[in-house]
Amino acid sequence: MAPRPAVALATRNSGKVREILEICADWPVRWVTYRDASWPEVEESGKSYLENAELKATAVADALGIPAIADDSGIEVDALGGAPGPRSARFAGPAQKEAENLRFLLERLRDVPEESRTARYRCVAVYSRPGGQTHYAEATCEGRLLFEPRGSGGFGYDPAFVPLGHDRTMAELRPEDKNAISHRGKALRALRDMLGADFPMFASDPHEETYESR
Repeated sequence: MAPRPAVALATRNSGKVREILEICADWPVRWVTYRDASWPEVEESGKSYLENAELKATAVADALGIPAIADDSGIEVDALGGAPGPRSARFAGPAQKEAENLRFLLERLRDVPEESRTARYRCVAVYSRPGGQTHYAEATCEGRLLFEPRGSGGFGYDPAFVPLGHDRTMAELRPEDKNAISHRGKALRALRDMLGADFPMFASDPHEETYESR
């Protein structure tokens, strides 16, 4: 049996790695994560989700010499004119942790009534081969924001985000239930459909087949 082609997950966010591996468990590839290999830090200097995801995917693909997948995602709050958007991971400041970003967002929405707390998660997932050939898919998950966080699962803004049609936050849902409706799950499944059931874009070369973590 031929070895599965190696594909890198271009993120050092442990929550994203966990979710992507769960969502893409049936992909016919061998995943290479930050625990298996190292690559230069990639500055997310783009003005859009797509630009940031492409920066990460292409940089890691070129650094490791194998295809890479990256996503950029964020939460868009209608009462804040769509903010924080692509700045979601740095909303409270470049050095702040996820809990501080969530706290800062809820403080900004303190006086916003329940009916006006609509929001959506958005994700753009990018597949890149070494040399810069890329494909991408985009998806959203509509919902609303609570006044106080609930739940211990997920990451980021999940404890305050209730998906449309649900009464539990993303952080209260079982991982498989969250992944079935999430922006990330939908974007990655759309990307797989785009690449094709037989993964023609994963056409492997000897280097990709024999890649070893380093």
